[in-house]
Amino acid sequence: MIDLRSDTVTLPTEEMLEAIRHAKLGDDVYGEDPTVNRLEEMAAKKMGKEAAMLVPSGTMANLVSVMCNANRGESAVLEADSHIYWYELGGISAIAGVLPLPVKGTLGVMDPADVEATIRPKGLHMAKTTLVCIENTHNRAGGTIVTPSQIEAISKVAKEHGLRLYMDGARIFNAAVALKVDVQQFTRHVDNLMFCLSKGLSCPIGSIVVGSEEHIQKARRIRKILGGGMRQAGVIAAPGIIALEKMIDRLEDDHHNARLLAEGLNRMEGIKIDMRTVQTNMVIFSVEDLGVKADVFVKKLREHGVLAGNISKTRVRMVTHRGIEKEDISKALTATEETIRELRGKKG
Repeated sequence: MIDLRSDTVTLPTEEMLEAIRHAKLGDDVYGEDPTVNRLEEMAAKKMGKEAAMLVPSGTMANLVSVMCNANRGESAVLEADSHIYWYELGGISAIAGVLPLPVKGTLGVMDPADVEATIRPKGLHMAKTTLVCIENTHNRAGGTIVTPSQIEAISKVAKEHGLRLYMDGARIFNAAVALKVDVQQFTRHVDNLMFCLSKGLSCPIGSIVVGSEEHIQKARRIRKILGGGMRQAGVIAAPGIIALEKMIDRLEDDHHNARLLAEGLNRMEGIKIDMRTVQTNMVIFSVEDLGVKADVFVKKLREHGVLAGNISKTRVRMVTHRGIEKEDISKALTATEETIRELRGKKG
């Protein structure tokens, strides 16, 4: 199977597996795991922030961060198709007690004027807005980038209103590699952020919350409340160190393969792609003109050896990652053509 469902399906490298086996371990809840401590120091320095904290998942990282930045009964402005709003089981409200205020963006980017217009005024009847969240790269928009200048413009609005700005930077290194800039060009405009180790960076587990010393101290307490306190977590941190040292630059290969995939799909009759969205390692396309639903298309595609995901009734997502090579893209395109031909035959 050629698995294009997500970059979360990446497997650790042999070097990562060896690092796990040889990792120096301690109790991380006591702050005594040397491998975790090293990873957190590396992550903070990489992002230009004071401190960092390892958590099991991106969803926990986002939840911990929202709870650090906003109190129960307050509100947060976020993009209407953001991961926090769509894919985290409503934890922002169910657990954090924060009211989401969704703003529809363009290619995943909120207009600063819309952000400002959405901020709830202070008053007895309003859930006071204290937080703005951005997502980089933006998943449902197609892996699109919120550029440093766009982040800066949103940051200016947040600061003018005394709000904190948080970045769900699950794939922030994809953004940095695609624009060929240092990741700190993105992070310097936000108060705090998270990024994932377990997607394109190929680690088996883990995400990192990054921010000020005060923010991370508070985050550790919230992580513990959520059951995220870990003991000999160096087995998670060890591949993370390798990821930060060796796995970032290779993301460019994923972007190149995604472009090849998108260009091939765009030539197929019945498939529609907004090529503006193909900026990193994701390709989202519509099968509406084929007269079939996305889940039917995905099921038929699987019969031809390719795994993809449907993200709406009409849209399909494919994601490139380590382990997907140029020849896999060619095979996936051939399989897609065969799928289209079969579906059209059945329809006829």
